[in-house]
Amino acid sequence: MKKTGLWMLTLIMIFMIVLPATGHAAITESTHINLDGQELALPASGQVETVNGTVMVPLRVIVEQLGYKVGWSNRTQTATIKQGKTTLQLAAGSHTATVDDKAIDLPEAPLLQNGTTLVPLRFISENTGTTVKWDNTAKTVYLTTPKKVVTPAKGNPTDTTTTADTADQSALQAISFSDSRLTVTLNGTASPKYSALTNPNRIVLDLPKTAFSESFLNGKVMNLGNVGKVDVTGDPDVAGIRYSLFSNEPSTVRVVMDLNNAQKYKVINNNKGVVIVELDGAVKPSSTITNGNGTANNGNTQVSSNPNTSTDPVVVTNPDGSTSTDPNSDPTATPTDTPSKAVPVTPSSGPGKDGKKLVVIDAGHGGKDSGAISITGKYEKNFTLPVVLKIQALLEQEPDIDFVLTRSDDSYPTLPDRVKVANDLNADVFVSIHGNSTTSAVSPSGTEMYYSRSSSLTLAQIVHKHVVAALGLSDRGIHQKSLHVTRETTMPAILIEAGYLSNPTDEALMYTDAFQEQLAEAVVAGIKEYLGVS
Repeated sequence: MKKTGLWMLTLIMIFMIVLPATGHAAITESTHINLDGQELALPASGQVETVNGTVMVPLRVIVEQLGYKVGWSNRTQTATIKQGKTTLQLAAGSHTATVDDKAIDLPEAPLLQNGTTLVPLRFISENTGTTVKWDNTAKTVYLTTPKKVVTPAKGNPTDTTTTADTADQSALQAISFSDSRLTVTLNGTASPKYSALTNPNRIVLDLPKTAFSESFLNGKVMNLGNVGKVDVTGDPDVAGIRYSLFSNEPSTVRVVMDLNNAQKYKVINNNKGVVIVELDGAVKPSSTITNGNGTANNGNTQVSSNPNTSTDPVVVTNPDGSTSTDPNSDPTATPTDTPSKAVPVTPSSGPGKDGKKLVVIDAGHGGKDSGAISITGKYEKNFTLPVVLKIQALLEQEPDIDFVLTRSDDSYPTLPDRVKVANDLNADVFVSIHGNSTTSAVSPSGTEMYYSRSSSLTLAQIVHKHVVAALGLSDRGIHQKSLHVTRETTMPAILIEAGYLSNPTDEALMYTDAFQEQLAEAVVAGIKEYLGVS
């Protein structure tokens, strides 16, 4: 008996060592990957799997077919993917990858399974520009590569981020996300098209006859496939926002909002160069109706009892509230993601309507423009953005105030771009956040307020009163000065210099959460008093 028991124990241990542990991964037998209509050959160890509800696909099989170079380090358990000058690295078990040394988050950590690296399906879409779809019934991943973008002869032959250079072409100047709104600013007008799609849930916005402005691309980090991203953190509904030049025949910029769950939404075009995708709350089961096949339809996007099993046509909501079926969502066809719904001009829609006041908040500098450099080497742009995001969090709690941010991440809208957003949306108030600096041997300390037009003086006085009281720094007064963002805006506009980055006392305070929160609360209190909002 003792020998038998020892033999059984030994056998069990051998099985535990030899057979790879799958943890929380569910192995799916006989899965398929279809790329542009052609099925890829999958090795037995490279099947599609699901991990915590996330579809995981074999990395090497897909990216090599897309033309990228892939390397693997057994020592560091790291995959390195290269295309042109772009290098992406991701490590097994890590939720963070890097693109040219810039960190990006992954929805699920890469999984090393039987010698094959599996990555989230969404990773392929976000980092290569490839359209993806998972059909759970057929156990098939469908991949569709974007249209080939032909670069003009005068450009870099490896660069597919073409900039606007023709008279009939609009230039994309800025993309920001705040208050559940994606705001795209153009230098010109556009006739956007859109679709809401599933597997995974996303809203696709195409801007025909549009290319990127040089100022927009300057300093941007583009992933494999020349896909750029807008940083979205802490939002319960939006997983991320990405953009790319989808085609240049005609030149078309594509912006995709990846969703964590199906959302009601509307697309707004004011015909002045501002296009907005506005989310209107998650789909609630109690508000859904049933399709003939038993899946739920919320009148906006297709929702199935299992978000990975839907093969029904996508239903989209028009800006006027009516719904229709997207003809490009034939479940039997290879997905194209081609938006089909045109957006009519809707100048009466958007933020600041229905009796609400509209505030535009501007985080000074950003992207290639670091702003002033503090006494210890910190960038002004890394002070202004956190303050603005704290203002955003406070304004989200104000039911009578709508707001738009000129930038919501480390990007650089030009000064005219910032003005254009406020003017085109007919904002009620414009507030720009900055940090001061001087090259004097002895730096002053304190808070200053700037305005250009006499119509802005009252706003300056009220907000300055709140800011000085909250921060406790020296009151260096309110000054009239010809600054672009306060001069060219058509509504009351102010620029706040919260403190001096060149002063060691001010600077030590300005990069603390406590100081930034106090500043944000004071700005919001001043705005509310000026607008007469309780």
